[in-house]
Amino acid sequence: MTIFLIILTAIASILLILAVLVQNPKSGMAANFGASNQVMGARQTADFLEKFTWGAAVAILTLALLIVVADKFSAPASEEKTEPTKIENTEAPAQTAEAPAEK
Repeated sequence: MTIFLIILTAIASILLILAVLVQNPKSGMAANFGASNQVMGARQTADFLEKFTWGAAVAILTLALLIVVADKFSAPASEEKTEPTKIENTEAPAQTAEAPAEK
């Protein structure tokens, strides 16, 4: 299930990139020619691309949340119920320093 959602997210991301690249910039020199776009019939295309961009962004956000939820609930139950391992004392026993015998 998680793999399927990841693939859908990748497809939506690629489509979002393409939709953004196809759109005309709204600032700069292209902003002065906005009226000519309406005459040529590109206004509906611009509206569709803007709605598609927002839809793809919402889809990516939703899919990302679904991936997190699906991953949390698909975890094996044995991982959650494992007991912590007991750490053994592997420290070397303290050595007693004996004073050398004096002659």
